[in-house]
Amino acid sequence: MPKPKRQPGLPTRQQIIDFITASDTPAGKREIAKAFGLTAQEKIALKALLKDMADEGLIDSAPGRAFHKMGGLPKVTVLRVSDVDDGGNVWAVPERWDADAAPMPRLRVRERSKRSALGIGDRILARTEEAGNGWIAHPMKQLAKGDELMLGVLRKEGNGLWLEGVEKRERRQYPVSDAGDAEPGDLVLAEKAGRPPRITVRVTERLGDPFAPRSFSLIAIHEHGIPDAFVDEALDEAERVAKQPLGEGREDLTHLPIVAIDPADARDHDDAVWAAPDDDPGNPGGWKAVVAIADVSFYVRPGSAIDREARRRGNSVYFPDRVVPMLPEILSAEVCSLKTGEDRAALACHLQVGKDGQLKNWRFTRAVVRIAANIAYEDAQAAIDGTLDHPLTETALKPLWACWHALAKARDAREPLDLDLPERRVVLDEKGRIMSVAPRERLDAHRVIEDYMIAANVAAAKALEAKKAPVMYRVHEPPSREKLMGLKDYLETYGVKLALGQVIRSATFNHILDRIGEVDFRPQVMEQVLRSQTQAYYAPANHGHFGLALGSYAHFTSPIRRYADLLVHRSLVTAYNLGPGGLTQDEAAGMERIGEAISRLERRAMEAERDTIDRYVAAYLAERVGELCEVRITGVTNFGFFATVDGIGGDGLMPVRDLGSEYFRYDETAKKLVGEQSGDEYSIGRRLTLRLAESNPVSGALRFEMPEGKHAAPGSRPPRVLHRRGRPSNIRHQGKRRK
Repeated sequence: MPKPKRQPGLPTRQQIIDFITASDTPAGKREIAKAFGLTAQEKIALKALLKDMADEGLIDSAPGRAFHKMGGLPKVTVLRVSDVDDGGNVWAVPERWDADAAPMPRLRVRERSKRSALGIGDRILARTEEAGNGWIAHPMKQLAKGDELMLGVLRKEGNGLWLEGVEKRERRQYPVSDAGDAEPGDLVLAEKAGRPPRITVRVTERLGDPFAPRSFSLIAIHEHGIPDAFVDEALDEAERVAKQPLGEGREDLTHLPIVAIDPADARDHDDAVWAAPDDDPGNPGGWKAVVAIADVSFYVRPGSAIDREARRRGNSVYFPDRVVPMLPEILSAEVCSLKTGEDRAALACHLQVGKDGQLKNWRFTRAVVRIAANIAYEDAQAAIDGTLDHPLTETALKPLWACWHALAKARDAREPLDLDLPERRVVLDEKGRIMSVAPRERLDAHRVIEDYMIAANVAAAKALEAKKAPVMYRVHEPPSREKLMGLKDYLETYGVKLALGQVIRSATFNHILDRIGEVDFRPQVMEQVLRSQTQAYYAPANHGHFGLALGSYAHFTSPIRRYADLLVHRSLVTAYNLGPGGLTQDEAAGMERIGEAISRLERRAMEAERDTIDRYVAAYLAERVGELCEVRITGVTNFGFFATVDGIGGDGLMPVRDLGSEYFRYDETAKKLVGEQSGDEYSIGRRLTLRLAESNPVSGALRFEMPEGKHAAPGSRPPRVLHRRGRPSNIRHQGKRRK
């Protein structure tokens, strides 16, 4: 393509999009800079601009660092054949798709000859071309065939067996050519094969009863490709390193009544805390504290078999019934876990806290600690409230709370984003059966530990900065202008103003919530504020943490379950000359690449955990099919709206075809469905009473229908909710937000 005419300064967003869209070859930062003739200084600004465009959803990056338009595809990429229709057309999907904001595209493959006909599961390297509203793939090379495995449940129909997929988007059923030892009702992994009209599946692994207790997490593990078994080399290595002595030169902290406060069902214990009044005359009214973190870097050395397995996982994955650990169990649940009465290797963060809660000083040592007690959040809170006698209340808990009150002052002063959104908790009995699904209670005890961990994370980042050492930052950038514009439009439907001319800080959103007070739609506003935020990620370049209102922030406190924390530990070990297990030069040079990888793995874990909770919720609600439920609309599309059951969660679809005989128009800007005759509106936040029509525990999908049944008459719909500009009509009280 012709080279763009040189213009002074950076190209515009549209110019960049036009260039990468029209380019015949993959266009990375280097190609863009060369095409527009940018200076060295402008290249630095270009990197920031491209990152902004990615956050704004305008572009995305592909393997190899080339860019493409968001929702689009790289010029050359690996595709997997997903379908061959009755007309012989071959369709493929990207083998990798990380664009969370856009649906995965489906490409029609132009085969070069019928003799090299492609089948389902074949992998190709292809050049992609956007054609009209779709995409075309031009095969360049056929790659080694990978397994096209499908997770599903066997169903018997007539004399044959069929496979029903567990994913919400999988709507087809496939005939089974070979079931092996699997039986109808079993959850299985199967391999697709063939071409239309005879696409079949062959069962490769029987996984058991999909409705049995503890099966829902197994589905997520297979569906998301989460490694749940360690190679023998890593297990053998873990057994060896677990027996090594704690090492010489460790600071002895066994005399301190350090306590670990965790959930009652915690499987591992990364952190423990201690605090006492500071006897330093230079810090009157202040505190000294120790945040002791499991010294995982002492056991997991760079390049070891355990390290390779940990990096492959990126993090532990937590389900209601099990944990898939980042480290072998002998480390994660035993020698690295801070347990009562056991001497443990720790990396200790010593903090000096002023009476105003500001961090005045910090230092890091390798230490040996002996935990005085592992205490559940509920028990720690009860001890402070005086409803439970605990032997460590006076010596450990009360000093921790007193120091925390100072830390809380500093937190309140910087005004981090404060969204009190409930977390769903699935409670199981000893056999794995669902007892309840309810929001998790939020106690002061949770905030206490959270604020100590934040303080230690800040200290770790600042300590490494002072040493000019590599840092794997936890980055949370401010919302993009496009997202802020969307939030502004949304808030105006409630008569709430958001001025975009100001500097947007986390406190800006807190003040909005303060202004609206305790109104019915407060949870919807909090959810929309959350959706307006960018996704946090790991990177060696510091862009601050917007949500916490912090300039420097790194994850240091959970090395048992997060690889990012392990890297921070290694960097501290090297920077402070604390002995073996420090950061290598190769790791330091590859921090950006490692950060991108573990950020992707974190998203995978979050999706798997969310999908599993959805399946448990669907199983819990399966007994209520046919009953009326109080729901709230959480999303609106042109084919219907999604609603969640109040107090329980679990999103379900209300198809637009079931709203009645009236035609509903989809308003994309306002994200609502509007009845052409009645003017009825279905928009985000509206509360309704709907009938639960389906609840599928295997896929986690719910479906609703109108209370009167399908295709209710327009006149029998629930009362409409319309907002006029200015003060919403359903506000009954607008007071000061409760703390």
